[in-house]
Amino acid sequence: MLSISGPCAPTPKTLISTSVLLLAVAAIFAALNVSKVRTLRSTAAEAVVARESFEQARVKKESELKAREAAIAAQQAKFAAEPDHKADASEEQLAQILNEKKQLETQLQTKDSEIAALQKQIEEKQPGSPNPGAASPVELQAQLDDARQQLDSAEREKSLLAEKVQTVRERSSQLEDEKKRRAVVSSKVGVHGTILAVNQAYNFVVLSLGGRNGVEPHSEMLIVRDGTFIGKIRISSVEPATAIGDIITSTLARGVQVQPGDIVIYAGSNS
Repeated sequence: MLSISGPCAPTPKTLISTSVLLLAVAAIFAALNVSKVRTLRSTAAEAVVARESFEQARVKKESELKAREAAIAAQQAKFAAEPDHKADASEEQLAQILNEKKQLETQLQTKDSEIAALQKQIEEKQPGSPNPGAASPVELQAQLDDARQQLDSAEREKSLLAEKVQTVRERSSQLEDEKKRRAVVSSKVGVHGTILAVNQAYNFVVLSLGGRNGVEPHSEMLIVRDGTFIGKIRISSVEPATAIGDIITSTLARGVQVQPGDIVIYAGSNS
């Protein structure tokens, strides 16, 4: 029977050292696994937080977009109603002015007839006319002077009436032009777009709409952000699909700057 002996047989000390070494290796792997698990848990928690933040931001953005759409719709309704109200007032004022013009022209014609009659009377009463049985020269001169005074007064009244008629005609013409302009504006109510680019150095913007949308040079656009009016621009040049407008800096509040993405709404012509 063989027995294990000699230098190849493991000693208790060797076995203990080996066991300790294996335990140390196992402890290292366990520590690494714990660290890895913690890292994975931390990453998962961060992912959950990021997802929740993204979801909150998405919900907030949707709410802002809905609020902006509602504000734009309200603004468009306001601009749609305003021209109708102003047009009714303009038509009523125009009718009143035309009536006044007709009355003044009638008065002017009456005054012309009166002046013609006075001039005829003066010609008939010229002193020195050979007319036996007529009034004396002194009486004729008095009548002539009175007729001339009446003629001068009538001429002055005619001049005043002519000035009033001219003023009424100008006002009538202005109201007719305004009525036509408002008809054009009413047809363009609801035209809106966005600002594509802003040049702060030279104070101009590039718009996402142009001649195909009815935009005209010298017309004005309202700038709206989040449903709030922030300023105006005046169109300087128009292309078929885009337009360039100058920022009217006097309409901007202090510290407010026009930004890409701002909404623009047609406000009418300033020409």
